[in-house]
Amino acid sequence: MGFPDPSLLLVAAFGVFIIAFMKGAFGGGLAIIGIPVLSVVMDPITAGALLAPLFILMDVAALYYWRPKTWSRIDLLLLLPSLACGTAIGFLLMKIIDRSAIAVLIALITLAFTALWFRGGGKVVQQPRSKIKAVLAGTASGITSMMAHSGGPPVAMYLLPLGLPKAVYAGTTSSFFAAGNLMKAVPWLMLAQPTSELWTLMALCLPFIPLGVWAGFQLHERLDQKQLYRVCYGLLIVTSLKLLWDGLRGYGVI
Repeated sequence: MGFPDPSLLLVAAFGVFIIAFMKGAFGGGLAIIGIPVLSVVMDPITAGALLAPLFILMDVAALYYWRPKTWSRIDLLLLLPSLACGTAIGFLLMKIIDRSAIAVLIALITLAFTALWFRGGGKVVQQPRSKIKAVLAGTASGITSMMAHSGGPPVAMYLLPLGLPKAVYAGTTSSFFAAGNLMKAVPWLMLAQPTSELWTLMALCLPFIPLGVWAGFQLHERLDQKQLYRVCYGLLIVTSLKLLWDGLRGYGVI
């Protein structure tokens, strides 16, 4: 069994810590924040294989804090069936669709969405639920999560305008992506077929999961409702710019 290079282990552990931190602070859907760290030392497919099992363990750790009392069941009932459908579609499209186009499209839509929110004064308001929006968001999240570990923007665009309490928002996204990560773990492992060295790297990254989730939860506790929503919208901008960068780089523009 090969032992990972120390520099590889250091970068991978930091990337896992960042993703776990985001789960503890803001719920699920922000894995793409930590993926640029991993891309320094491994290609996207290898990073996907590394993260697929670790996501499940991160979700278990995060759900220790985001228990069922923090879940918006009415929204999960609307979102989860379409998430499963989107994950299946994403798996089927992995080898035939241009992932760069998906990345650019999701990035531009999300940037427009966040720009409108900030232009409106960044207020936490409560808009009515829409079954159609929930189905579209769940499906898009499943597709982009499967294809690029970037399922956060579509579901955030559905949930944030509902003005949910900060713990309910975090708990709902955590449970939503816990289900999604279970759905996509086996397909990702089938696609990537991890080596023994990669399995060893996964094992060595395990201690950074509870540490990252705990640290993130401490930040969540210190933010009030308005601050948390501002940070979430700000992080949407960061994730969108990262998606846009990846998409344009795929076309050789940058």
